[in-house]
Amino acid sequence: MDKLVYCTPPKEWMEGLPIGNGRLAAMVWGDRQDQLTLNHEWLWTGRNKDRKVQQSAEGLSLVREAIRNGEHFAATALTNSLFGGKGGISGLPGRVDDYQPAGQFDFQLAGESDFVSRELDIRTGVAKVCRKSGEALVTGEFFADCVGQCLSARWESDTPFSGTLSISRQTEEGTELSITAAENLLRLGGKISGGIQFAAQAKVFTNGLVTVKSHQLFVEKAKYIQVVINIATSRDDLEQELSAYHFDTLQYQQVKLRHMDRFSDIMGRLDFALEENENLSSLPTDERIRRVKEGEIDNGISRLYFDFGRYLLVSSSICGDLPANLQGKWNDSLTPEWNSDYHFDINLQMNYWMAEPAGMPECAGALIRYVRSFLDSGREAAKKLYGCRGVYLPIQTDAWGISTPESYGWAAWIGAAPWIARHLWDHYRYSGDQVYLKNEAYEFFTAVAEFYEDYLQKDENGVYQILPSQSPENAIPEIGCFPVLIDQSAAMDVQLCYDALTYAVRSAEILGVDQDKAARWKKLRDNLPPFAIGSDGRLMEWQKEYTEREPGHRHLSHLYGIYPSDLFTPNTRPEQYEAGIRSLQYRLSHGGGHTGWSRAWVSCLSARLGNKEEFYQHYTALIKDFATVSLLDLHPPRIFQIDGNLGAVAAGIEAVVSYYDGTAHLLRGIPAEWKSGHLNGVKIPGGHTINVSWTNGRLSSLSVVMGFEPQAELEWEKKVFVAKGKSGETVAFDV
Repeated sequence: MDKLVYCTPPKEWMEGLPIGNGRLAAMVWGDRQDQLTLNHEWLWTGRNKDRKVQQSAEGLSLVREAIRNGEHFAATALTNSLFGGKGGISGLPGRVDDYQPAGQFDFQLAGESDFVSRELDIRTGVAKVCRKSGEALVTGEFFADCVGQCLSARWESDTPFSGTLSISRQTEEGTELSITAAENLLRLGGKISGGIQFAAQAKVFTNGLVTVKSHQLFVEKAKYIQVVINIATSRDDLEQELSAYHFDTLQYQQVKLRHMDRFSDIMGRLDFALEENENLSSLPTDERIRRVKEGEIDNGISRLYFDFGRYLLVSSSICGDLPANLQGKWNDSLTPEWNSDYHFDINLQMNYWMAEPAGMPECAGALIRYVRSFLDSGREAAKKLYGCRGVYLPIQTDAWGISTPESYGWAAWIGAAPWIARHLWDHYRYSGDQVYLKNEAYEFFTAVAEFYEDYLQKDENGVYQILPSQSPENAIPEIGCFPVLIDQSAAMDVQLCYDALTYAVRSAEILGVDQDKAARWKKLRDNLPPFAIGSDGRLMEWQKEYTEREPGHRHLSHLYGIYPSDLFTPNTRPEQYEAGIRSLQYRLSHGGGHTGWSRAWVSCLSARLGNKEEFYQHYTALIKDFATVSLLDLHPPRIFQIDGNLGAVAAGIEAVVSYYDGTAHLLRGIPAEWKSGHLNGVKIPGGHTINVSWTNGRLSSLSVVMGFEPQAELEWEKKVFVAKGKSGETVAFDV
């Protein structure tokens, strides 16, 4: 089943059904009426879109001296005062804009007598809600057109019905609102003081009688009411954006089919199936989730959760300029937690871990465009903050592509740019597009490498130290109230530097350019600090053995080298690989993985490590402990945050096809509960597509559709399969 199905209405916004096309989004919810909470990806308050980075590079030497002297508190305090920005634990207002809703569109069915059902088809992106009014069974149908790019809402019945249409927005100080109504148009306008302007308009088409009542439209004796909603902001030309997108209401079915074809094309590229209990398939989704929370095994919900995560990324990115933020593109609050912003220290990366292996390069494109938008500001920030060439990206930011530290206590970190560079490198590894590598990715790789050329400090032993450095977002008791320790060459920073310099070196080799630069980058990479192992056998988070303030911290930064990277594998660095396993076990034994995104990362790590039952435990915990009845991920205490949803897809793929050391390792994370199934359409570097089935936990069929590279290597239980052929050829194996 590819649908979320319910017999009861949602009790709150977080139990609604999300629709989106990247540019626009809406949450379909409402108890006694149909409510669409409206979002536009560029509706950020705009009050801080012209902020500037401050000059502070002159103080860098003082920080480095304090770190070398082992003065942890002084180094951390000084670093934050120079490079930490405002907001955070400083108590000062931060300068990251809030991502805000545009408003709410409501349809109140006159004389509603019963709620019948609601559903969301995640293959097509179409939601439905059925209600009764007297003898009329009224079906509402909703989708975010991924071709025409407007929002569509249509209510229809064989028996005439009536209802009221309205548009509104919560008021707030500093925002001017206006609402107008005409016979076939509702319009809401807003102007944020010191920020942007926005507008949402709903065009109404019906065979019923329309009466304007104040700021609402009352429709009588209709057999259909069709509403086309568009939203615009003053980021560009507001009126031009409102008129730029068209929806042919006279051809509703054709428009819907056109949308469904494109949406289902992307969703259909990956096909995941598990052996399911047919007795559960007819139950409403919320009932099935309740049973899972009580301990029942339901592979259908495991599969639905996987596909729903893919649905959310498509709906966040397919037509978008911007990537998915902390809530994708769905937000109902004027002051959302963490501004509903972009966090570069795990959350944004996790959102897009699945994009390439799930065959959704269009979605990755939104992320890549966003990252490149930081280049000019990032170069200015690198120079002013640290006196370096190259690029610096902030740990926390918003839509405007401005590189300024904005979260005192956390923001003094230079690892954001190298971490996100991994996604630009993966886009090349999966596509083989050398034009993209030359014209888009290589500029970013060289900028990151140039920053390291200037930032790294050669010590008396010839080792290039990262100074200052932190491990997001962990600390030691000695630094008092500060949330993150500032030190030298934290493990994650070293791992990120190693990988980022490798992207630059390999790209230069592929493109046949910059041999001298590549030689310098390689020398830096090969003389970084060692990946240290502690006296207790754990992979060290810092270069010294400190006592963590939170042994069960939600972040697993020092395990980046196991996943998403493959720096540490059983073949390449077995000692660090085993030490990483001990570190993960230690973190979990102290309560780690206690947020949705953290649990998703643990699931990915467990799958990469081949810990099958631990993978299943953590994957299903995402449903048991963090999911609403509509499967949206919740961050404690009860905040919608999309990264857990999206990270779970990466974990599911990793359980079936784990790619490292140039080989696709099959079924490493398949638990006993998933004893039979298939996953078709997984992409791996080289552009190859893998189709794999298993029965009773054993490989039962395997084929590879060849990509741009002439060979692909796969492995299952030490049996190696080598596929050779031309692009597009299918190679099937006798297993």
